[in-house]
Amino acid sequence: MREKPKQQMRIWAMCCHLSALCAWMLLFFLVFLGIPLYLPLNIFFPLIIWRLNKSKSPWVDFQGKESLNFQISLTVYILIIILLSLLMLLTICGISITTNSTGQEIKALLDILLFLWFAITSFMILLQIFLVTFAAVKAYNGEHYRYPWTVRFLR
Repeated sequence: MREKPKQQMRIWAMCCHLSALCAWMLLFFLVFLGIPLYLPLNIFFPLIIWRLNKSKSPWVDFQGKESLNFQISLTVYILIIILLSLLMLLTICGISITTNSTGQEIKALLDILLFLWFAITSFMILLQIFLVTFAAVKAYNGEHYRYPWTVRFLR
């Protein structure tokens, strides 16, 4: 993989990265329409491109695995955030019930939780847009790039 891959293979490698971003946009659009749907499309789209083209080029194989590893890691991180948010919500509700807290105190705690959730979610969205775009450009240029904070599920 030291020599620069052919342009067609670089385009497929770039598509492995960008397809995940397109999948996230599709999911956000569906949620915006009121369809609370969570399918791992961010994993499914790059998986299809990778599976169809990995035997054609080691470059597509490498970039497809990298894209899939990042998307799987991101999905796991999002699920952890959701679980922690639910745990915090249940804790806040439990404390408010047992201590007979006023509505004002409960509202303040829930507002803080909502603000934290919104900040973390916004950060993850912006980080993903930046990292996926950066990785796609690197893949198209034939340069090696490894996503940070990624668990290597596929080797």
